This record gives sequence, C-alpha cells and structure tokens, in this order.
Amino acid sequence: MNKRLIVALDVPDLKSAKHLVKILYPSVSIFKIGSFLFTACGPEVVEMVHKAGGKVFLDLKFHDIPNTVANAASEVAKMGVFMFNVHVSGGAKMMQAAVDAARKSAAVAAKPKPLVLAVTVLTSMDEPDLRQMGILRSTEEQVMHLASISHEAGCDGIICSVEEAANIRKTLGNNFIIVTPGIRPTGSDITDQKRIATPHHAIEAGADYIVVGRPIIEAQDPAAVAHKILEEMGV
Repeated sequence: MNKRLIVALDVPDLKSAKHLVKILYPSVSIFKIGSFLFTACGPEVVEMVHKAGGKVFLDLKFHDIPNTVANAASEVAKMGVFMFNVHVSGGAKMMQAAVDAARKSAAVAAKPKPLVLAVTVLTSMDEPDLRQMGILRSTEEQVMHLASISHEAGCDGIICSVEEAANIRKTLGNNFIIVTPGIRPTGSDITDQKRIATPHHAIEAGADYIVVGRPIIEAQDPAAVAHKILEEMGV
C-alpha cells in the first residue's frame, strides 16, 4: 500500500520539503510537488526527491494552447517525473499534445514515460460552484463526462474525488488510473475541501493512488500519521 500513498509537499521552501522527504521515505515513496513549492524552488526540488530515492507527481495542472502544453510536457518528461497533470478543460487536442510530447521526449532522454493524468473537477468545488461556472450537469455527471474525454485523448488516468471513482472504474476499466485527492484520515479537519473521503473508502472505491497533504505535513509527527493512513488503506 505504501506505493499507493502520495504525500503533497505543500511547503514553502526546499529545506522544509527535504525534511519531510527524509522522515517519510521509504514508508512513502511518491511525493507531489505543486505550484506553490515548484514556483518557490523550481526543478531543484524535483531533483531532491529523486536523489532521496522517491518518485515525483508534478502537479502543475497545465492548461493552455496545445503547443505550449506540449512544450511544457516535453520538459517535464526530461526531468524523469513519475506523473504530471493537465486540465481536461483545455480540450482533447491539448491533452493529446501533452501525451505525445511526453512520450517522445522521454524516449529521447532515455527515461520512462511519465503518466499523464487529467484533472476533472477540483475537490474544493461542488455543484453550486459548477452552476456559477455555467455547468448544469451534476458533479458526478461532469466528472464522468470529462473522464471520458481524457480517456479518448490518450491520458493514462484522471484526478477525481472518491465520490466519482467507483463509477469511473466501472465505466472506463481497470487500466485507467484513478488518483484521488481530498483524502482525510478518520477524525481530521476537512479544511477547504468539499468532496472528501477516508483512505479506506478511497481504496474500496477503486483509487489507484491517494493524495494526502496537510493531515501529514502539518502533524507533529508526520511519519506516525502516514503510518496510520497506510494502515487505514490496508484494512
């Protein structure tokens, strides 16, 4: 189960990120680097995780014209990251460009092709938020719609909440990767998330990987909390 837990390094600097990796690895082997940390530290933080023996989920949620996203995906593949993501709302052509560019760049750099994941609906959003954006589908219908588009575009999987995971697994099969953020161990504060679930619920629903940030990185003993989550995942 430890290879299915991703810890979000949502910290402001390289020193803090390095400390967390040191105390969590190898119990945790995959670390998410988002826009906060990457903007502060750049590719150096990716290199740090790799040198420590870990894998990187580069969570920059690319959303731009196809050519720009393809160029970004090419650079990401050269870094040797395990996975990165794009927004489905950028369209099928953009996602296809990212997938193709990542594959070609990884081959040239003699690195494994990174998994390309598509972001559907953020777990901080619910149906009132979708209505405000002019989207009249239910949250589950919208996520399923976006998941189908990303599947057809050649993405390896999606980012979605646990609430939609079971239906996506049933519809799109076992080879389509599901990564679920918004995970909170039993008894945790939900903070700004709206569509959340426990680690056990996520695995039962069909998630391949779960992402946990604040409950671990803000804990007095991050390693102990990570261990508790791993236990919940394996129940």
